[in-house]
Amino acid sequence: MTRDEEFARTVIEYDVNKRELRRLLLSARSRLTPDDVAAAQTALGRRALELPELAGARTVAAYVSVGSEPGTRALLETLRTRDVRVLLPVLLPDNDLDWGLYRGAGHLVRAAKGLLEPDGERLGPGAVTGADAVLLPGLAVDGRGLRLGRGGGSYDRVLARLDRAGADPARIVLLYDDEVVARVPEEPHDHPVHAVVTPGGVRRFGP
Repeated sequence: MTRDEEFARTVIEYDVNKRELRRLLLSARSRLTPDDVAAAQTALGRRALELPELAGARTVAAYVSVGSEPGTRALLETLRTRDVRVLLPVLLPDNDLDWGLYRGAGHLVRAAKGLLEPDGERLGPGAVTGADAVLLPGLAVDGRGLRLGRGGGSYDRVLARLDRAGADPARIVLLYDDEVVARVPEEPHDHPVHAVVTPGGVRRFGP
């Protein structure tokens, strides 16, 4: 049985909640080796850069991967060298996100919860509404485009802010191949994404 099938059975038959599904997914990530993570980062970056949504973007809201997350650092640097304006999140005390400009790896600082954030000027939580594409972290996405995050609610606020502003950037989640699953538990505030990029390819959702 594949991990996709295992997760689908777990969620559907046993009504596992988001907390338990997160535990399963994080446990699987913890077993990845540094070589696994590095190889996935190279392939993931290549796939992402082939997206027309990124090829034509002037401003991209992204994030710095940490630990065994699908790697974004090479992607960030390539976007910067292409003169794309890259916004990175800054975690606020209430779990909302402010934003700052990515100016290179030498301008990242270690912050709360082990995150890496940009130094320099803060642009305000509303800066994300000017992005042409938003790269979202996550743990899984299902066939409806519903994303499972880590549970802090930060990116739920970002997606809600985009909706309130009438902004419609490409919403793209970056995952490992076996984190595209049959189903994740759904809540009323969940927002579907437009596409998922994995080392193995791209899947789009919606009309």
